[in-house]
Amino acid sequence: MADDKEAAEALIAELQKNIREAFAVFDHEANNTVDVREIGTIVRSLGCCPSEAELHEMLAEVEEEEPTGYIQFDRFLPMMTKVLIERKYRPQPEDVILRAFEVLDLNKKGYLTQDELTKFLTEEGEPFTQEEMEEMLSAAVDPDKNIILYKDFAAMMTVEEN
Repeated sequence: MADDKEAAEALIAELQKNIREAFAVFDHEANNTVDVREIGTIVRSLGCCPSEAELHEMLAEVEEEEPTGYIQFDRFLPMMTKVLIERKYRPQPEDVILRAFEVLDLNKKGYLTQDELTKFLTEEGEPFTQEEMEEMLSAAVDPDKNIILYKDFAAMMTVEEN
């Protein structure tokens, strides 16, 4: 039993170290706070992929009673530790991502154009912002062919499980 407890404590310590390091990247004033707008980036850098609605739920849990626009590390750490331990908001596996792209590829060409992808991601479901769209296209578009070869992109997007 002691070994199990030690292993659990070691896992929690490792998770909290990772959380602390991710948070510190955005703690520009080194005062244990980050801009609330950075939380999504921090959460995603830790391997979680919440929807915008789920991210807002997470923020509601860690924001002060009177929102200041900043999130305190001491409030963020326990919430994020719990999220990581429970393995919430896991990214989709490569085959699921690939199938999603295949559904969008109506003519079964094996690729999407920038216009096609932009239309789908800004007009359907939870729409991407202009900034998110630009960021995705910069990573997704094959610079030589100027198209999205989605098999390659799906492989690149997949997060390896430790």
